[in-house]
Amino acid sequence: MNIDNLDTELLNILQSNFPLDVKPFESIGNKLGISELEVLKRVENLKHIKYIRQISAIFDTRSMKYKSSLIAMSFDDDKIDAAAELINSHPGITHNYKRNHFYNLWFTLAVPPNSALGLDKTVDILAKKTNAKSSRILPTLKLFKIGVKLDMTGKDDISKTEENDFYGEANISNHFDFMPEDIDIIKEVQEDFPLVAEPFTVISSKLGISVNDLISTLKVFQANGIMRRVAAILHHRKAGFRANAMGVWDVPIDRIEDIAPKMASFKSVSHCYRRPTYPDWPYSLFTMIHGRSPKECNSLIKKLSEVSGINKYDALYSSKEYKKTRLKFFSQDQLDWEKNIIGGN
Repeated sequence: MNIDNLDTELLNILQSNFPLDVKPFESIGNKLGISELEVLKRVENLKHIKYIRQISAIFDTRSMKYKSSLIAMSFDDDKIDAAAELINSHPGITHNYKRNHFYNLWFTLAVPPNSALGLDKTVDILAKKTNAKSSRILPTLKLFKIGVKLDMTGKDDISKTEENDFYGEANISNHFDFMPEDIDIIKEVQEDFPLVAEPFTVISSKLGISVNDLISTLKVFQANGIMRRVAAILHHRKAGFRANAMGVWDVPIDRIEDIAPKMASFKSVSHCYRRPTYPDWPYSLFTMIHGRSPKECNSLIKKLSEVSGINKYDALYSSKEYKKTRLKFFSQDQLDWEKNIIGGN
């Protein structure tokens, strides 16, 4: 089913920042020059045809005191599917892809602050249970950019840059003390929002608080780096972005602070991180790129190389998606998984 220009403008707005207003869809309609009812109907349709995955609050894992990392593992090709299935059973796995490299399985793992096993031990268990040939833990040493915002209008050139319109290291908070009522709010707003004129009113009613108190708390979360934003998450492939390349760059450590912001400034770079290196993995800087085709991604990677002067790099494309979901904070599922593992040993 085709979408029109208004739909693409709407998708761009929803990805950037869902208004923290009592009537958010009315606010969006005012920007687009259409009624609240039409906005709701269009969003409903975009969800029905699977352009929009969900609309919810997006929280920062580190600010929530979770420990997380990108993990790379290596498997024989005939064993990787079974390994991915077992790994996906862990509730803290949010993204899991097969990629074109010796390290051919790449996934993200997050464990809560009260984890009995911790991240490193969890990775060790997963590697042993799947008989991985090798594994590498690649945590974020410094975050330069995170924020997937796909241009649905087609107006932006893939090599277009932006001025600090992204979430980086400076936004992260490690000193926020969560009250029980904060946790209750987080559990609700991390779920898909009800598609009604006043979604915050519905959510606040479930929590037994006023809508103004809910919105005020969300604004406090955002100001303190706990919540990045409320936004729509899209189905990338359905939205036309069928290729994603993980650009990995062999950048000398003393040049990262200069090189990373240049790469992060490109709108088509959704993630930019410094990560550790290993003898068999020399790449210190990671950039995630979403494009409509591998050719488009390759074009941007070449541009990044030209702008940065870094010519030692690789591009790892995903050939299979095993899992893609949002992390559920303060979920009992992770602790139950650990109990089962510990009890089974």
